[in-house]
Amino acid sequence: MSLIYHIATCTDWERAQCDGEYTTSTVGRTLADEGYIHASGPTQVTGVANAYYRGLRDELLVLVIDPERVRSEIRYEDVPGADAPFPHIYGPLNADAVLAAWPLTPGPDGEFTFTPAS
Repeated sequence: MSLIYHIATCTDWERAQCDGEYTTSTVGRTLADEGYIHASGPTQVTGVANAYYRGLRDELLVLVIDPERVRSEIRYEDVPGADAPFPHIYGPLNADAVLAAWPLTPGPDGEFTFTPAS
């Protein structure tokens, strides 16, 4: 099983747990705005975090997602400049597809690092 990941704010994830589904696409953008939820493979999380989440004041989490449990369609799509396709979730993410929510905290220099558990 290849897990996929999504960076979320604690507030958005808490709301999703109450609602049963997650609908935030990326920082400040909803599923309705974007048409899909941005996700990453294990080697893509650090780059995404440093490109889009540096300096954010919100507490961040990495949602660990089992793609086999996701009810919405997942498409792996090329993104200009990326070495590998990114997983995009075309619909709400059902909360029960999330296996864990790990804290994502920048280091003293503001840089994020992410190592998926094996």
